[in-house]
Amino acid sequence: MAVQTPVSPAPQKTPALQDGATAVDDVTRALPHALGPEKSLLSSMLQDPQEYIGTAIEEKLTAGHFYLPAHSTLFGFLVKLFEEGQEVELVSLVQRLLDKGLLERVGGAAAVTDLYTYAPSPGHFRHHLQHVKDKFVLRSIIQHSNEAIADAYDAPDEVATLLDTVEARILAIREGSENIKAPTIKDSVEEVFLQFQKLISGEKGAQGISTGFDELDRMSGGLKEGEMFVVAARPSMGKTSLMMNMVEHMCLDLEKPGMVFSCEMSAQQLVQRLVFSRAKFALSQLSRGYTPNKGDLQRIQRSCYETASSKLFIDDTPGITINELRAKARRKKRDEGIEFIAIDYLQLMKSRTKQAENSREREIAEISAGIKGLAKELKLPIIILAQLNRGPESRTGKSLGVPRMSDLRESGAIEQDADLVGLLYRTAYYAESEEEKEAEAGKAELVLAKNRNGETGHIPLTFIADLMRFESGPPARDAADA
Repeated sequence: MAVQTPVSPAPQKTPALQDGATAVDDVTRALPHALGPEKSLLSSMLQDPQEYIGTAIEEKLTAGHFYLPAHSTLFGFLVKLFEEGQEVELVSLVQRLLDKGLLERVGGAAAVTDLYTYAPSPGHFRHHLQHVKDKFVLRSIIQHSNEAIADAYDAPDEVATLLDTVEARILAIREGSENIKAPTIKDSVEEVFLQFQKLISGEKGAQGISTGFDELDRMSGGLKEGEMFVVAARPSMGKTSLMMNMVEHMCLDLEKPGMVFSCEMSAQQLVQRLVFSRAKFALSQLSRGYTPNKGDLQRIQRSCYETASSKLFIDDTPGITINELRAKARRKKRDEGIEFIAIDYLQLMKSRTKQAENSREREIAEISAGIKGLAKELKLPIIILAQLNRGPESRTGKSLGVPRMSDLRESGAIEQDADLVGLLYRTAYYAESEEEKEAEAGKAELVLAKNRNGETGHIPLTFIADLMRFESGPPARDAADA
């Protein structure tokens, strides 16, 4: 493990006031720190390494938390010895530091001996550890605030982008993401093997979040954290219905909190679809004079209750910008612990950068990259709908209406950023005669055209038009014939 030595920012000066005013107290101030608690932590670790170095690691204490570079270097070295299973005692520790050329960096043998004999009360370890963490947070706030002030004074053209960056930095402090060291290759291999063991043992949750569509889950292994799943189709193919069927399964059946951003439909319209689709009741029946029976009403009431009890959050801001979406998603992740996001749909989103104003392709590329980055940042999967161009309609014969990944509208960046690309189409939509439409009714297919971590192929689905609902497998008549 590489030993990290933090570079302490220079003491800060109170900035001069503008418009001719003078600062009342223009003095140099040291950054917040707690040298006593730092010494206490290191002393406890030296005296009882197994107990206190292990506790520090569990509490995600890192070398960066220490204000004094000597303390930071020594802590990093102690953790390295602990992880390698080597004994930590005063004489051999001093010799090892000398051999590595680090003894002078920690203040010499006298400084190490002084720490060893500091003799704090063991009962105060966690209390002192919190002190050190708190001072680190304060230093981080000052550092990021100074960077934000400097950036703001530079009068950037992309104010919205700067605001998004500042918010991300501050949220990173709250969520502790800056405290987590980058994984080593050993860490990654261990994680991969642990995942493999879970898979072969059939452990629940070993794969990603189930979408509710068996063949899609088999081919994709479920929706995994950091993944961007693009579902693309021509208008009227049922993109929104398919997305909401997945959302229904994840939120209501699996009871996972999730967030939907709808740029096209209102929250009320989406919830209406979800409730009646889940209740298997077609609202169109009412216009034909049908009166719901007791069974219908019970299913609708149960569906309403289950939907209302779920942790589904819907934002129907029209034309939302990528920066606004990321800010809202971060807050919901922090406050509600959302485990997935669904967006309807990509081409209705906006980017406010100068480059985006001059190029629609550039704008779509920025939005696509922003969504992929958000999936990785929040460590959750994002389903995003996208529109295809008119390519499917221009084809002839058996290829009429069949989408291809090259049909993704306005930018190849979507194809590049996505981990999974599903192309949805229904053959009945392109049927020319009534006989053909009847024969193809209910048939749908999701072509998994890209799968970064698995196989691709065709996934047969059944579309129930009255319910705006997709189900796994081909229509019953086709399944029976097969």
